[in-house]
Amino acid sequence: MPASGPGPKPPTIADVARVAGVSRTTVSHALNGLGKVDPRTRERIKQVAAELGYRPNLRAQRLRHGQAKAIALASSMPFAVAGGPSRLGFYMEIAAAAAESALLHDYALVLVPPVQSGSGLHSVDIDGAIVVEPDVNDPATARLRERGLPYVALGRPVSPDEQVPYVDLHGGPVAEMLLAHLHQQGAERPALIIGSGERHSSVDAREAYGRMAAAYGWPPVVATAPEAGGEQAGYERCAALLAEHPGTDAVCALVDAFAVGAVRAIRDSGRTVPDDVMVVTRYDGLRARTCDPLLTAVDLHLDRAAADAVELLLGRLRGGAAPTTSVAAPPPRLVVRASSLRITPPA
Repeated sequence: MPASGPGPKPPTIADVARVAGVSRTTVSHALNGLGKVDPRTRERIKQVAAELGYRPNLRAQRLRHGQAKAIALASSMPFAVAGGPSRLGFYMEIAAAAAESALLHDYALVLVPPVQSGSGLHSVDIDGAIVVEPDVNDPATARLRERGLPYVALGRPVSPDEQVPYVDLHGGPVAEMLLAHLHQQGAERPALIIGSGERHSSVDAREAYGRMAAAYGWPPVVATAPEAGGEQAGYERCAALLAEHPGTDAVCALVDAFAVGAVRAIRDSGRTVPDDVMVVTRYDGLRARTCDPLLTAVDLHLDRAAADAVELLLGRLRGGAAPTTSVAAPPPRLVVRASSLRITPPA
């Protein structure tokens, strides 16, 4: 049997021009929305292109326009917090939604793993980036500034010199929501465990906790743990906290990995969850939904927030966003589960 030869060559812009009876320049303008092409001619060209199965050469377009047609998602958040062993954590939920939104605008999303956000942004071919919850002096934002690339933040930037558009993830209201729930469930000595960095979620939670401790007469107990330590760091910090403050009856562990570790520490101390110590966390992700007991958490609407961040970044790329523009994500929603449910709400 003779070897089969190569398949038919894909149609070119010259083929479309020949069938439509116009020049290649007219075809290019018609298909790319450029120049002054008669609307009827434009529609005829599009119809011919569709019938021939013509697909534009995206690489050539990018070279002509000087654009990569790609944006990056980056974060300095340690992988133990951003993803964890399942690789399905906070960061990946954002990535999935951002990739879908970017594709609707014909942009690809380049995912820079959290462990490589500083170095990984050095060489990727992108037009701009979304930085997830930048810390003070964040290496990802520093690298983007070095390259002169526009970026937006998902979560309020905390560095004084960060004047970039961002999507507000409601750090203060989220913490208040969790702490108010603990109060409603009878907590009298709740403690707060946050990351040792300065991300907006930690900064805002500390401030919210201080206000509510003063309002409710709670003895303030705030502990920090290194984010890179993940679940084990949460375990060790909670164990130390219970030894130092044995009257603690609730723990708001803002990082979900910390919360899972805190549940283990509470049990290893001979206490039970939630009867002796309630536990709540910020992110309603896989850890919250698979912990035993299931963790009370907050739906941050990350899918909508990620899509908003993409729109905000593309606005910057088009030159339409002011430097201080911010967009609020949808209001957070408390998801109450067994880890904090002492008092059953009325039907």
